[in-house]
Parts: sequence; structure tokens; C-alpha cells
Amino acid sequence: MPHVIVALDKPGSASLRTELRPAHLEHLTRHAAKLLAAGPMLAEDGTTPVGSMIVLDSDDRAEVDAFIDADPYTKGGLFETVTVRPWRKVFLAGARTG
Repeated sequence: MPHVIVALDKPGSASLRTELRPAHLEHLTRHAAKLLAAGPMLAEDGTTPVGSMIVLDSDDRAEVDAFIDADPYTKGGLFETVTVRPWRKVFLAGARTG
């Protein structure tokens, strides 16, 4: 069962996000086979990142936790909160899956 990861940035951490982004993208690339979706959540202005949303396709919660713990954004202290929830696919890429 996939898991949705919602991580909110600490206030005032835009420069830290920019600094850590290349390593974060490398981390995502290493796990691309398990990613259903990933990207920044944005402020109401539609441009300012305020967090991250990732859907990782894994039935193993320990694997999901290890993925989060190894993320350079986590290791670098970017996130104020991280929430993980199991997710059931009903629609994916415009098609009904369940």
C-alpha cells in the first residue's frame, strides 16, 4: 500500500531548502522506481515552497521511515513536521485503479 508523506518546512527556511535541493533530488532519483508522485507544496502565491508531498509505493512502513530519514531535507533539518499516512489508490494518472 502506498504511503503519502506530507512534510512542512520550518518558517524562514527557504535558503536551506535551496541549498539542500540538489541532494534531495538525487535521493528521489535513487528511489524513482517507488515514487508515484513527489513535489513541493506551495504557498498561496503559487511559487513559494512551504513543504513537500511524496507518495511512495511501499507496503513496508519501516522502508517508508528509512526513506524519509535518509532524505537530505530531513537530515538537514528543513522540516518542522512530517506526517505519513497509508493511501489507497482509487484513481492514478487519470485511470481508475480500484
